[in-house]
Order: sequence, then structure tokens, then C-alpha cells
Amino acid sequence: MSRADALMGGLIVSCQAPVGSPLRDPRTMAQMAASAERHGAIGVRVEGAADIAAVAARVALPVLGIRKAHRPGSEVFITATRADVDLVHAAGAGFVALDATPRRRPGGERLADVVEHAHALGLGVVGDLAAVSDAEPARDAGVDALATTLIAASDEDVRPGGPNVRAVERICGGGSGLPVVAEGRFATASDLDLAREAGAASVVMGRALTDVDALIRDAATHLRSVAQR
Repeated sequence: MSRADALMGGLIVSCQAPVGSPLRDPRTMAQMAASAERHGAIGVRVEGAADIAAVAARVALPVLGIRKAHRPGSEVFITATRADVDLVHAAGAGFVALDATPRRRPGGERLADVVEHAHALGLGVVGDLAAVSDAEPARDAGVDALATTLIAASDEDVRPGGPNVRAVERICGGGSGLPVVAEGRFATASDLDLAREAGAASVVMGRALTDVDALIRDAATHLRSVAQR
């Protein structure tokens, strides 16, 4: 049985709010997670110690914790170091997601060492990829599942601003033997269907469900542009 099995087979809701949002409050994120649990999500993805702790205390769902921090000299900002893993673990998450690209990590830490440290703490590890080619080294580093979280928008997306299902398909067919979590711009029922057809074991949705700031901003901007035509 894989450490990541509890996060497979359904919808994972990303319960996060951007810096500066009135919704950026642990109580709000816990309420968001409770709604996800009530309506059938199989897990939640949560950022930061305060939010992770609030969510873990509120729901029985698996909590996939991350810590975002930008540091000089490294492009890796999602759970980059063993100290970040410690923070996620201490806050109560049962799983950790981390940047699993070959990019240089802060302090020269190695991906394999960060993954090993997470496993030693009893955490399942989901490796966030930025390219299909990241899958093999992430597997070799010991992650329990692969996610398409960091794959940028491209002309392969199913529509402008939509998900890259082709990347999911290639990773699933790449022979890693690991479950794949489809994440990144999944927004509609059709997107979910395409992810499962591509072989994804589960799908993360965030912006389309929980980024209220972005949804309101997009709607208001659209109506302003219509009024100016």
C-alpha cells in the first residue's frame, strides 16, 4: 500500500487565500475545508502552519500541507527544506507536497534528503512537477505520488487558462509506477473527466472553487469591459 493512497480516487480541494485577501485567516480556511469535507472531497491542500493546524483540528480529511517561502538564490518555494517539512508536520498535516523539480534548493539541500526526512516523520510525499521530465528524478528521490502543480500554461492547454491534460497523460504513461495527481487550472466537470481519462488518480481544484478574490475580480473586470464596448 502506498503512503499516498488516502489522497487517491477523488477531489482534493486547495484551501488557500492569497496574501492581502480578507479571507486569509485560519478560521476561514478551516470553514472552507469543512465545506469540502461535507460535500465529498477526499482531501485538502493547505499552506502555512496556522492554516494547517486550524484545518487539521476541524476536519477528518487527509491534510496535504505545504509551506511557501521565497528565499534568495533559489526558485524553489514550495516546501523547499527539511525545516519546512518540520513545520508542516508539527502543524498536523499527514501529507506534504513539495517542489520536486531538479532546481537548486535553499542551503544546497537535496530533494532526496527532504523526502527522506518527511518519510522519517511519517508523512506521505507528493512531488510537485514543473515539467514532464521532472517525473523520473522525482520518483528516484522517493516521492509517493506525482503532481502537475507547477506545469506552466502553454499551447498544450485544453483552452486558454485551462489545464494541461496532455502533460498528465504523458506522466501517467511514463512508467514511473506512481499515482499522478492532476493539478493546475482544472476548473470544469469536463476538465475532471479529461484528467481521469488521462490516467490521473485524483484532481486538485483551487482557484475555480476557493479563490473568491480571483473569481470576483474576473467577473467584475469582464462586466466593466462589456460596459465599455
